[in-house]
Amino acid sequence: MATDSFLPPSGTRDFLAAESDVRERAFAAVREVFGRFGFQPLQTPAFERLEVLTGKYGDEGDKLVFKILRRGEHEATGEADLALRYDHTVPLARVVAAYGSQLPTPYKRYALAPVWRADRPGKGRFREFVQCDLDVVGTTSPLADAEVVSALYESLDALGVPEFRFLVNSRKALAGLLEVYGVPGDAGGGVLITLDKLDKLAPAAVVQELVDGRGLPEATAKGLVDDLTAPDATERIRKELEGSATGQEGLAEVDRLLALVAGIIPPERIAFAPNLVRGLDYYTGVIYEVTAPGMPGSIASGGRYDGLIGRMSGSDVPACGGSLGIERILPLLPSAGEQPAPALDVAVTVLGDALADEAFRMAAAIRRAGLRTGVYMGTSGKLARQLKWAADQGARFCLIYGEREREAGEVIVRNMASGEQTTHPVDQVAEHFV
Repeated sequence: MATDSFLPPSGTRDFLAAESDVRERAFAAVREVFGRFGFQPLQTPAFERLEVLTGKYGDEGDKLVFKILRRGEHEATGEADLALRYDHTVPLARVVAAYGSQLPTPYKRYALAPVWRADRPGKGRFREFVQCDLDVVGTTSPLADAEVVSALYESLDALGVPEFRFLVNSRKALAGLLEVYGVPGDAGGGVLITLDKLDKLAPAAVVQELVDGRGLPEATAKGLVDDLTAPDATERIRKELEGSATGQEGLAEVDRLLALVAGIIPPERIAFAPNLVRGLDYYTGVIYEVTAPGMPGSIASGGRYDGLIGRMSGSDVPACGGSLGIERILPLLPSAGEQPAPALDVAVTVLGDALADEAFRMAAAIRRAGLRTGVYMGTSGKLARQLKWAADQGARFCLIYGEREREAGEVIVRNMASGEQTTHPVDQVAEHFV
């Protein structure tokens, strides 16, 4: 048992073999689906210049950017000039701004790598975690949004996540709703950040924050929250938005997405959710989150963010994308409690120092045949001890090569499950496993 002094920093984790196996299989499944949709991999640095990241996530998000202090002779200033990657979307925007002319149009990319947030750790919430992102850059077509949502759906299905469900809205629908309620434009962003807390706070607490923290009249705040939390919220919001051109445009975006994926995603797995907000500032159109029973919050999310890349490049570049919250998904998988895969297929004994060279060469030949092979590295020359080592490694076969076998030019292959032993010429032992 690790003592506290040897545990990783709060909000981070060590992954031993069993967890690593599950994670790698999950990542492989996601990559396969993303690749099948034509998305290409992109790798960016773990850290970015601070000015690249700040101002992109809203006031609440900017507070969670993990800053890196200046180094060397500037260390004493206590100032930061770099920051760990908060997500994969802003680095993508930087890449498109830097290499736009070298990229295909539309540019479809995915990224599977860690991100960092200076957040308070809790159940399912970490400071270091992997995001699985995919994005389409360079087109306003609703087909791009539908393709991202479809790829996320097929990924979750391939992973075996049970009973997950997409909730869909549009930032334009939300903007129309604020317009209908007379919320001033400069207060809209803050109001949406507060409304985004409806899945975490009681409606009364959200109303209070809208009044005290955002300056809304109590009647306006209560009307907004009542509409968004009512059992008939969908009908109410559609009715409210009849008088808003922006709101109608947002509803049309939602309805178009639902129509495009209708033949791919079962209707019970996706629906319009008027109370879905997504607090990040950069979203401009369709937004969505995915929920699953037994998990707080969302396990995937995304949307359209047409203005983000233009903030960096100065050119208007439309884009949309989504992300799998793989850290929340992994505990839901049927394989989460599995034992790790055996370390070895073949274990090779070393029954004396004089036999080590030949044992090492046999192991190399078997590895070239494609099997995981290990050589005994302990100090005991006893066969029983080495057979126990082979069993502990989960080996399917064990090679027994002693002085008698060397004199005969043979090696014994022991089936560790049945105990059956067969004898083979030393120079042909690798062929036994092909």
